[in-house]
Amino acid sequence: MGIQSVELLLDEQGDAAIRAQWQALLDAGLPSSGSHPAPSNRPHITLTARQRIDPARENVVQRLLSALPLPIQIGSPTIFGRPHRSMVLVRTVVPTAALLRFQLAVHLALGDSPDVSRVCLPDAWTPHVTLARLPAAQISAAITVIAGMDCPPVNAVRLRRWDSDAAREWML
Repeated sequence: MGIQSVELLLDEQGDAAIRAQWQALLDAGLPSSGSHPAPSNRPHITLTARQRIDPARENVVQRLLSALPLPIQIGSPTIFGRPHRSMVLVRTVVPTAALLRFQLAVHLALGDSPDVSRVCLPDAWTPHVTLARLPAAQISAAITVIAGMDCPPVNAVRLRRWDSDAAREWML
């Protein structure tokens, strides 16, 4: 079974800044999230991921749209994962009180569920934007490539739903 998620999308400036980092990794011959050709592949911040999201709850989430735009500060690069597996290179997102409240509100709007990804539970969530999945041996090179490619303050401006089983997105 796939994953369904609710994600924040960045404004044009934030989207362009992350895409520039994706492209820099590609230009260096490294793995990058930019290598996926699907139109739905875009920089985002996953607020929640679970096996199933009840479509009837989407209208409750839509009520949260009035909080957008939400100021976002993209932070430094970091790594998720374990060295013997594929690592994930991300840009952290500064967890402001407003962002944490918004993520909690989305979680509550969708209802508690045992199939929520444990890393998306409000007390465990680390906001980030994924740059690449790569072997541990390429981490140093990847960080060198994106060093100095800081992101200006941006805004999260839209919410989207993603269904990995159907490989489909839609805006809320």
